[in-house]
This record gives sequence, C-alpha cells and structure tokens, in this order.
Amino acid sequence: MSSSLLKKHAKSFYWASFFLSKKIFNKCSSLYDFCRTLDDIVDSNNELKVRKEKFAKFKRDFVSKNLENLVIKEMWSIINSEKISKKIVLDLFDGVETDLEEKVKITSKKDLLIYSYRVAGTVGLMMSKILKVNNKEALKGAIDLGIAMQCTNIARDVCEDKKRNRQYIKHDFLSIQAIVNQSEIFYEKSFNSISSIPLRSRFSVIVARRVYKKIGDYILKKKNIDNYNKAGKIYIPAYEKIIQTFLSFFDFIKLLFVNKFNYDNHVDHIILKEEVNLDERI
Repeated sequence: MSSSLLKKHAKSFYWASFFLSKKIFNKCSSLYDFCRTLDDIVDSNNELKVRKEKFAKFKRDFVSKNLENLVIKEMWSIINSEKISKKIVLDLFDGVETDLEEKVKITSKKDLLIYSYRVAGTVGLMMSKILKVNNKEALKGAIDLGIAMQCTNIARDVCEDKKRNRQYIKHDFLSIQAIVNQSEIFYEKSFNSISSIPLRSRFSVIVARRVYKKIGDYILKKKNIDNYNKAGKIYIPAYEKIIQTFLSFFDFIKLLFVNKFNYDNHVDHIILKEEVNLDERI
C-alpha cells in the first residue's frame, strides 16, 4: 500500500526514494501513509462536521494507541524505534486541524511559519530521525527543509486551496513570487544540514531537495497570474528530474567537505519558539 500511495500522490518523493535502503524506505512510506491519512480526512468532500468527527476519532485512536488501525500501528512502531517525541506528531495534528474550518485565512508571516512547521517541518524532523540524524543543529535544518517544501506546496496550490476556501497567501502573482523566494531561503539554510545524514541515505534527500526546489522555478516561469491560473497543478517533467538527479552528484560531493555544521537560521526559529518549544521536539 505504502509504495503505491507514494507513487500516486508524492511523485517527487517517490523518485528520490529509489536511493534509500528497503528498510528505510518502508519506514518513510509508513510515515507518508500516516500523513496522507490525515490529509485525506481533512481534504475529503464530506461535510465539515463529518470531517471533524473523523479527525477527532483518528487523533483519539493515535493517542490511545489503537493498534487495530494498521496506519497507527506502523506509526507507533516508528515513534518507538526512532525515539520520536510524541509532541512532534501532536504538532502535526495541530497543523492539519488548522484546515478544518469553513474558511481558512492566514494573514501574517508568523502564522504562516508556524503552520508550515506544524504540517511539514514536523515531517522533515521525523524523516531525519528515521534517517538516523543525531546532530541537534542538523535537525533544525531538517525542519527548514520541511518548511521550504511546504512553501513550495503553497505556491503551487493557490487555485486548489481557493476552491477549498483556504488562503495561505493572496491569489496574485506577486504573493506567489514572494513565497517561492521565501522557500529559497529555507532550502538554502537546510543544505549543509544534509551532511549529517548517513552516507547511505544522504543522496535521496539531496535529490528530493533539488527536485522539489525546482517546482518553484517552474511556477515562476508562468510570469503572470493568468498563465499560472491556466497551468493547473505544476509538476516537474521526467527529463527535469533526471537533470536534477545528475546535478545532485555535485551536491553530494560538496557536502563531503562540510566538516562541522553550524545552524544559522536562528531568526525564523526564534519566531517559531514563541509558539513551539523546539528543544523538546528535537
């Protein structure tokens, strides 16, 4: 089930997953299944009341460790084996629950940053735990990579989100450009942290970062809101994935020369710490 879900719904990640060991891939797939289950509850066509009830039940089942639910059983197995703080998963629940409203509107950079941490920075953090990253400074970089990818998602899905009555940024090309530029900062800040991932799994993250980052370039190529609106969901073509995979070899070599990683995106994390105690999560 996991592999097919990844292939269908997360094409960029599925492409990068070819470079993972089977054991690591299976754990990442189980994590994806858990996140996808949450998303599907919130994004379904059911009435809001029904979605809220299903979300509440899934959260209760998770907290109470209802192992009859295989998705929850696999998630708890990962939490225990990788020593993931339950608070990280509850942050994810809080983020996804933000979308369980008739109308969602985020109006400040701080709220957008907190939302992006909760729905995606948490996933980056849990992925890094699965990949055996122990450096606490590097784990902050993993949060940044998750936030970067969420900014890319927001930039790509403005029309789709509008149909669901959700507004994370304004529906104009200037705002879309701004969030793509914001994502670039987080992608850049995350780069050196990848040097803390064991060599066996490192290349996969390098590829995923490059391919996902490239989505932003394809968005900016639309140049105006009319072209953007007509484009539909923007994907990276196969030939571009091949190019980015090839270029990832140079990133891999560059990271071999990172002797000591020093985290330097403290400005954004200070904002996050106003709402979330990251030290307890990391």
